[in-house]
Amino acid sequence: MVNQFPELLSEEILARAERLSSTLICDGMKDLDIPNGGCMEFGIHAVHPSFKVVGTAMTVETSDGDNFPIHVASYSAPCEGYVMVIDGKGYTGRAYLGDLIMGACQAVGYKGIIVDGCTRDYEGNCALGFPVFSKGLLPRGPYKKNEGNVNTPIMCGGVKVEPGDLVVGDCDGIAVVPRAEIGKVLAAAEKKQDYEDNRDMTIQKYREAKARGTELPQLAPQWVLDMLNQ
Repeated sequence: MVNQFPELLSEEILARAERLSSTLICDGMKDLDIPNGGCMEFGIHAVHPSFKVVGTAMTVETSDGDNFPIHVASYSAPCEGYVMVIDGKGYTGRAYLGDLIMGACQAVGYKGIIVDGCTRDYEGNCALGFPVFSKGLLPRGPYKKNEGNVNTPIMCGGVKVEPGDLVVGDCDGIAVVPRAEIGKVLAAAEKKQDYEDNRDMTIQKYREAKARGTELPQLAPQWVLDMLNQ
């Protein structure tokens, strides 16, 4: 089943998300009732640590190393800006894709690919500089059999992904934010970023005072002291 691609998220939302990490995005979802807190399982990671992707999810469902649905999705995007999120059912017997599909998706305008399964062609992937996240590398190639599903709700890495959701992936992992919750999650993540920036300044002041041999400022966060005094 091949369905219509979702509306792209606004440039304003994407710009805000670009300034945040997957860890901050996950922190922004901790108070929401989202399976696994919107964080994909640890086995799916960036093929290269430098890879980062932020964009609008489109989805592919396939299984057993069959990459025909991935080909269908690769050449169907109506415009640039999507992140292809593939529910490969965690299959690791064959690679779902290599640098040819990666190169084609990059040329079409995809921002990256996330697959619950394996990929191959590490050197080619790195040469392209195209963000890919997978369970690992495997040289054995895929089957090409069934149409699968394109742009339907999926489960990928233990997280529900709907077409149109916000996806943020980097060297720490992948966060998926339901479209209806994006504003709330970004605001919470930005608040956490401010907190971490202030903590960095406190830690730096502590280092400087220690080096000078002057009185040390309070290093422990106030919430730690409050919990100890309960």
